[in-house]
This record gives sequence, C-alpha cells and structure tokens, in this order.
Amino acid sequence: MDADIGFVTQLGMDHQEAVATAADHGYDYVEVMLDGAGARNRLAPRRDELRAALADRGIDCTVHLPFGSIDPGSPFDAVRSGAVAELEAHLDLAADLGAAKATVHPTTDAWGPAHDDETVGDAVVESVRRLDAYAADRGVELVAENIPKGRFDTNRIGELLDRTDVSMCLDTGHARVDGRDDGGIAALIDERADRISHFHLNDVRGPSDEHLPIGAGFVDFARLFRALPDDWTGTLSAEVFTRDAGYLGHSLDRVKESLSAAEADDPHDVNGTGSSGTGGDTEVGE
Repeated sequence: MDADIGFVTQLGMDHQEAVATAADHGYDYVEVMLDGAGARNRLAPRRDELRAALADRGIDCTVHLPFGSIDPGSPFDAVRSGAVAELEAHLDLAADLGAAKATVHPTTDAWGPAHDDETVGDAVVESVRRLDAYAADRGVELVAENIPKGRFDTNRIGELLDRTDVSMCLDTGHARVDGRDDGGIAALIDERADRISHFHLNDVRGPSDEHLPIGAGFVDFARLFRALPDDWTGTLSAEVFTRDAGYLGHSLDRVKESLSAAEADDPHDVNGTGSSGTGGDTEVGE
C-alpha cells in the first residue's frame, strides 16, 4: 500500500502556518479548504505566497472545494449552472496551486417535498460529470465525498460511481452517520477500492460526525486499511476539527500506526459485523 498522508485546513487556520505544521510533523501534503479565507476571491491574490511556501517546505497540496451555499445539484438550471461555474473557478485556483486532487460534495439543498429523488440525482450526476472533465483537463483529480443523509451517502454512492467516472473520497465520520460500523465501512472499501482514491479520516465515539483527532474515538482504522488491496495507492487526509498542531501531530502518528498494523496483520474477512452496510456502533461501551 502506497499512501500519502495530509490534513484538511480548518477555518481560521493560517495557510502558511498549516504548511509549516505539515512539514514539522512529517505530513506529505495539506488539503486546503477553499472557503472562508481560502475562497478564491480571498486566496487568489495570495496564491503565489502559498505556492512558494509549499515548494519551500516540500509539501504537496490537495484542495477541498467550497460547499454549503454552492448547490451543484439544484433542480433550477440557472442556479446549478452558476454553482458549477463557481466550482470550476475554484478548480482553476486548485490547478494554479499545483493541487493533485479536489474534493467535492455531490449533493443539493433542493427542497425534498418539491423535487423527486430521480430529478435531484440526475442534476447531481450531470454536474459531477462536467466538473470531473473540467478538473481532468487541468491535471486535477476530482473526488466525490459521501455526504450523510444526502442523495449520495455511503448507501447510495455506488449509483454515482456507476453513472460517472469520478473517484471517491470516503469520509469515515460521515459513514458512521449513515449507520455503518467498522465492518460496514470496511465492506464498502472492499467493494469500491478501485474507485476510492482519497479518504477523510476522523474519529468518532458513536454514530455521529465529531471529527475527533485520530485515536480519540472508537474507529478501528487498521481494520479499514486492511480492506484495501496491497497495491492500493491514494491519499489519507486527517479531517480533524482543531487548529492545535499537537493534535495534528498525534493524528499523523496514529494513522501511521494503523497503516503498519494493517500491513502486519494476516488478511481476514472484512465482512464482519456491519458488513451489510448498516449496524450498531459495536465499540461504544466496550
């Protein structure tokens, strides 16, 4: 297994300091959040500074595209076109930064009672196809993240992968919200490892999206990594809600320990508890 490890920058985190933290602790890259101070209208004038900092410290880059107020799955054509155009502009910035990958949320804020499931799904698929091609033309790999309770959560993201060529970003906390325990997440990895090229790693104590430092919750990351084939190559981002460099350093250590444990252990059946895709949090209370 050949994995590069990085972390997602958080709101309020200075980009120069993030690069320094990555270098000081031995991360391979930073995943720059392109929202807030990282949105293109604010970051673009300073992109040369960030690019220089990355080069000076030998740190690579991926990006997380903005979400929330941007709706690439809107059933309204003008809204959807505007959202895609804004995401394309952020992909231009990603390419300028030398980003290898860009994470996108394949979802919508469409009013559920007014718009049927098929219409919403078709709109998201159309936007993802367009963005995937746009990113590829700029040397950036688009990765679609599973969004809990969204049109393409972990229980339905297979449809998006079957209808597009986009790669997947698997978010462990989001998968827990979907009701998957370690076995359920491992089963998804085993099924879709050929399309999963990126992970958002965050720990939880239950079926929630807490974004705890790695090791602060109950996720068995070694078990998840064992579900990947030996020749898997990809990126692992610690998406931890902290600006404390110490927690980021600790998270890197725990990810490396989990990778080592996964490689050292004998292969075993990943289709254990929760392999159907849902199930309880068997670790809680143990």
